Amino acid sequence: MNAQTSQWFKSVVTHVLLILGVAISIFPFYWMFVMASRTTTEIFSYPPKLLPGGNLLENIRNLLDSIDIWGSTLNTLIVAVATTILVLFFDSLAAFAFAKFEFPAKNVLFVFLLATFMIPSQLSTVPSFVIMANLGWVGTLQALIVPGAVNAFGIFLLRQYAQGAIPSDLLDAARIDGCSFLRQYWHVAVPLLRPAMAFLGIFTFINAWNDYFWPLIVLIDPEKITLQVALSQLFGLYQTDYSMVMAGALLAVIPLIIVFFLGARQFLSDLAAGALKQ
Repeated sequence: MNAQTSQWFKSVVTHVLLILGVAISIFPFYWMFVMASRTTTEIFSYPPKLLPGGNLLENIRNLLDSIDIWGSTLNTLIVAVATTILVLFFDSLAAFAFAKFEFPAKNVLFVFLLATFMIPSQLSTVPSFVIMANLGWVGTLQALIVPGAVNAFGIFLLRQYAQGAIPSDLLDAARIDGCSFLRQYWHVAVPLLRPAMAFLGIFTFINAWNDYFWPLIVLIDPEKITLQVALSQLFGLYQTDYSMVMAGALLAVIPLIIVFFLGARQFLSDLAAGALKQ
């Protein structure tokens, strides 16, 4: 086998593996669409039906009649967008300080930050609920947004990225020009941190959108419930229309796909621009 044939064979194998990986990744979404377009009886039939059916619109109409899908979607969108914006701001600000500035007990604080990764989030549920109750926020969207405004993972991720992405010489030049800390952050750090911030934004939005446990506990007003809590109401005690549940899941995942493609495009374009500059 000559070098040209070997290169062609490797290229074919690589493309086949990529296509197989894409197919495996897409299949769960396709299968969800198939179940959303079938009846519950057809979902549990054997052999399973692999092609879409004709009940999608009927299942969506039944879904709209069963729960307030649009109101809960709006609540979830408000929480997810607000949480993402706050996380990107506070985490990038803290990461920039940890990565490029010296201050007392810097290393101790960062180790303490990393230690919070070992604490299960469920342990903070009761203290968080008590704090929300004392603030009078139980049953409001603030109880979902404020506790998620900062997270240790985002600070750690952006700090590690900032150490290599932000040249110290560039910051020195900014200081000579009279830039304050906030101007250095906004005009120097943020443009260079955009790829990592795009990833963190996608990650945070998806987590906030899919959060079920904390909204179920802290939201008591039916008009303020989020989408995941609303979808859980579709499960009956004795009988569940799974075709309607799948229709709700299909509508719930569409915004996530849109956000992923928008964020991934920004993420990849910034990485490509950085590679060209190198």
